[in-house]
Amino acid sequence: MEAEFAVTTAKLIVLSVLVGGFLFLFSYLCELLLLRPKSIRSKLEKQGIRGPPPTFLLGNIPEMKRLQSKQQGQSIATRSDDEDHAASISHQWHLKLFPHIEQWRNEHGPILLCSAAHIQQLLITDMEMVKEFILCKSIVLGNPSITSKVLGSLLGEGILASNGSMWEHQRKIIAPELYLDKVKGMMNLIVDSTTSMLRTWENEVQIQGGLAEIRVDDHLRNLSADVISKACFNSNNGQGEEIFSKIRKLQNVLAKGLMGIEGLTRWFPTTENRKIWRLEKEIESLILKVAKQRSEGLYAKDLLQMLLEGAKSSGDLNGLSQNKFIVDNCKTMFFAGHETTALVTSWSLLLLALHPDWQARARAEVLEICGEKPPDTDMLRHMKVLTMVIQEVLRLYPPVFFVAREVFETITFKNITIPKGTLLQIPIPFLHQNPDLWGSDAHKFNPERFADGIIKACKSPQAYMPFGAGSRVCVGQHLAMTELKVFLSMILAKFCFSLSPAYQHSPAYNIVTEPEHGIILQMRRASP
Repeated sequence: MEAEFAVTTAKLIVLSVLVGGFLFLFSYLCELLLLRPKSIRSKLEKQGIRGPPPTFLLGNIPEMKRLQSKQQGQSIATRSDDEDHAASISHQWHLKLFPHIEQWRNEHGPILLCSAAHIQQLLITDMEMVKEFILCKSIVLGNPSITSKVLGSLLGEGILASNGSMWEHQRKIIAPELYLDKVKGMMNLIVDSTTSMLRTWENEVQIQGGLAEIRVDDHLRNLSADVISKACFNSNNGQGEEIFSKIRKLQNVLAKGLMGIEGLTRWFPTTENRKIWRLEKEIESLILKVAKQRSEGLYAKDLLQMLLEGAKSSGDLNGLSQNKFIVDNCKTMFFAGHETTALVTSWSLLLLALHPDWQARARAEVLEICGEKPPDTDMLRHMKVLTMVIQEVLRLYPPVFFVAREVFETITFKNITIPKGTLLQIPIPFLHQNPDLWGSDAHKFNPERFADGIIKACKSPQAYMPFGAGSRVCVGQHLAMTELKVFLSMILAKFCFSLSPAYQHSPAYNIVTEPEHGIILQMRRASP
């Protein structure tokens, strides 16, 4: 009898625990998926903020996908042999990739409310609110928690995904290693790596009889990766190539799920998730191998060395182990440090190919300043035309689409009280190509607008944010600008180039903005 009573009691306890767990999970999901989103929307709607009505659980994702699907097959470039290339290619790529933003802005105004599943997003294109957003340095705004969930395998809890004391600790380590004085010390390395790539192009031109078709974006990714590997991590080319290759594969897999329902499937062993987990482990293993080699030898104090020392000083800050601290920040720098620079250089070559007048002006300036010598930091400062070109390319093709912040505590912008849990998003291309800010030619390539600097280029300089905005502006912008000037000046000095008939203009959103079919140029040696 006592044994039966004990068994019955045990069963009741187990049942109680299961029921209690179910009720807890049910209440948590109700709060997360229903009550909290409804509360945020209600508070914003009472202040006059409107947006498209969300569907149950999925929010506005179905409408986003419907509008995107409607755009598929509608080319943003209508080319024919008789048309001028520059006139036939549209730079309003953002309207094709994110048509819902344009439609909803027209319907609901420059500050609008929408939702991706349970996440309530406030899209901001109102300049007065953008200014307040940029000037805000409060810790109330931080990197969105969704970033570490959706892109966790790529960014982990590195500087692009962390907040609070962890973010401050990481920025304190990384930022000084990318200050302008440190970047100057990388010049010879950048020049040497670029020279090596140009030799490959010269051989191609010679082999193909003086005119070669080259897919430049692939070469530029390898070049940028080589620079980051050597300048920041002192790793050999083979190690760097393997890490970058796997990060690129991981990026491509992750990009497929960006419009999905965050959090609901990432723990399930789907085919895509198994790929992600495998690549994540392989990348971690490669990075820790490089870190171990460094710890066993004597090296200069580059970025990797500072990360190793920073990992020791961080302890287990916020539960982040030393190995994870190293891996997450290395992954962030490997990805963000090479992908964006390579893409901007690729878009720059495309636009210079489309505008031979600006290509000739930039080349003449480079030859006048550098002669037959490789560029140095003093020469780069005097390249006004090339700087204008780069600034205009960054305006038309910013590598990152959104500046996003999560509201951790209720905050007020432009007399609008924004509830805790709201995701603020500034869609950069919509500001960069706003005719009210940039003039009637906002959608056209015109570097001349930057002749007197960014301040006079448009009505609100704060609208220009290719490297992000506010206290979390990109720490690597000095390195990026230096690389861009070196890459482009050395290419211009050696080659003349035009657009290949094989080129298809189709910018794609793959975490960053990249050419879907690559950038194919016809290259020939520049006349002496």
